[in-house]
Amino acid sequence: MSKERNGDESRMRDKGGVGVSIVAAKESRDAARLSTIGNHFSARFHREPSFFVRVPGRVNLIGEHIDYCGYAVCPMAIRQDVLVAVSSTEDGMLRLTNLEAKYSDFECDFGHIRTSSFDGSPAWQNYFLCGVKGALDEIPEGRQPNGMLAAVWGNVPPSSGLSSSSALVSAAVLGTMHLSECNRSKEDMGTISARAERYIGTQGGGMDQAIAFLGQEGCAKLIEFDPLRAFDVTLPRSAVFVIAHSLARHNKASTSDYNLRVAECRIAAQIIAKRNGLKWDEVKKLVDVQAKLNKNLNEMAGIVERELDQDSYSLEEICSTLETTLEYLKKVSLTKSFKNSQAFKLRQRALHVFQEAARVIEFREINQRDGKSDKERLRHLGHLMTQSHVSLDQMYECSHPELNRLVEDAMECGALGARLTGAGWGGCAVVLTTKEKVPEFLESLKEKFYYRRGIKPSETEGLLFPTEPNQGAAIYIP
Repeated sequence: MSKERNGDESRMRDKGGVGVSIVAAKESRDAARLSTIGNHFSARFHREPSFFVRVPGRVNLIGEHIDYCGYAVCPMAIRQDVLVAVSSTEDGMLRLTNLEAKYSDFECDFGHIRTSSFDGSPAWQNYFLCGVKGALDEIPEGRQPNGMLAAVWGNVPPSSGLSSSSALVSAAVLGTMHLSECNRSKEDMGTISARAERYIGTQGGGMDQAIAFLGQEGCAKLIEFDPLRAFDVTLPRSAVFVIAHSLARHNKASTSDYNLRVAECRIAAQIIAKRNGLKWDEVKKLVDVQAKLNKNLNEMAGIVERELDQDSYSLEEICSTLETTLEYLKKVSLTKSFKNSQAFKLRQRALHVFQEAARVIEFREINQRDGKSDKERLRHLGHLMTQSHVSLDQMYECSHPELNRLVEDAMECGALGARLTGAGWGGCAVVLTTKEKVPEFLESLKEKFYYRRGIKPSETEGLLFPTEPNQGAAIYIP
């Protein structure tokens, strides 16, 4: 067993948790890829990298669009990742290069990153710059680097719902922190990376960054927030999760869809608080109002049905209900601006959140119960996943016609369950099947979905593949 896997390695440590593993590059199963990105670094910068960082993508098994509402989720880290070769420089510059030729090289004054704005411009380098900026927020001024050289190589499919952007932001955070010898726990690194990604303009909840650092080979994780904690979720031995791309791509930083859902959930929580005699402007998340009312998830769903009885609300109606001005509402509730004509579907969004949060709890409990056969557990897990997709499509309205078709085709090909994963509006589905059925299932889905859309057999490798829980972030020393 390698040093990377047996835990016998040096680590970055901080009070409150174990730090990111530091591993000899030659001991890593990524040694060949590390050599490739190291050679690219040397060709561009005419020197050797000081170290490498690896941050994986993720697939969320269940618990979609609820992390930013404060509720637990159940993701796992995947094999696909972002690698970054890093070194310091004393010329006051940040210089970036990407192994993929379609991504242009970039450089800027290192000292200007902290005061720069990247909101609304999801160019590839801006995700890296957000990570650097987020790290600089945490690093004492006297320990901040004077400059940085970085070569990037990622194989997480972009705009797929597998967290390619969060992996890049987190890799930039980790690289900058390690370059500054600023040691933090995995939990802290996840939290810092989540804050950093908000500089790009998306108001995420922290799941992607948490699993990127807390991922563990062999098990999924139940991730809780405030405080950030992770618990093992051991899956049935015969379970296999397949990732399937819908061929529809969506970048959540490029549209207002994602941030609108965040706002809808916040306003739903605030109206529930107001109608129950609470100070609505002290409530930010649906989990906050649940805690203040001391209700369970099913009871909260009932409250939503009774108290958010309109199909949609205008900004004027929201202000009237909250007895406030539009100016104050924008200050307290809307991190992004929306047109005055925007309709807010509060009941549908809140119902999805409370019901999805309950599905996450049930998903974990199924895997903990004694006396159930693997077959029974798999059937139940699959049913929860399919319920989740229906809710995401109909209540949260974040699916896509091709994603729906893919989920339907997967079920017709014998899947036990399937659902969109990630933000949605395109991207990937995650599908539950069993080890013995994987080859047959993959061939059936290729025939039913991909070949009918002009995809050649040689082109399906990065679009359809089985996956298993993998290790979280690591630092590699040459």
